[in-house]
Amino acid sequence: MKQISCPKCESQELIKSGVIKGRQRFRCKSCQYSFTVLKEGKNIDPYYVIKALQLHIEGVTFREIERILGISHVSVMNWVKKYGIKAPENYEYRPTYKVLTHKELLAFFADKESLKSAGCMITELGDKFMLIKWERFRKNSL
Repeated sequence: MKQISCPKCESQELIKSGVIKGRQRFRCKSCQYSFTVLKEGKNIDPYYVIKALQLHIEGVTFREIERILGISHVSVMNWVKKYGIKAPENYEYRPTYKVLTHKELLAFFADKESLKSAGCMITELGDKFMLIKWERFRKNSL
């Protein structure tokens, strides 16, 4: 069981001080601060936080990250804001991505034409792999 401590002074010398809306209240013996224990909420594995931030840096949109990882795009936006992550702006290249099995990934690299004038990054997504590829924009000549 997690040890409860005062959010104001970090002391663990607490006394129970009633119940409000079904939640136990406490009062700190050190600083006399009264508080209720907050619900921890839904904890997301740090692996997915890191993957979401990596994908954002690589230019994948928030909604695409939501579809790929199954995590709310709002959560991803909050993590970007919390950690001060800025994706570099580059207008000459655009990222595209594919989620592949191991066999599909090997076939992709066997094709010599698949990486012409492009860069790529591969990241693991559970039992699959995500390939992010950057291709140069083709400028239309008028």
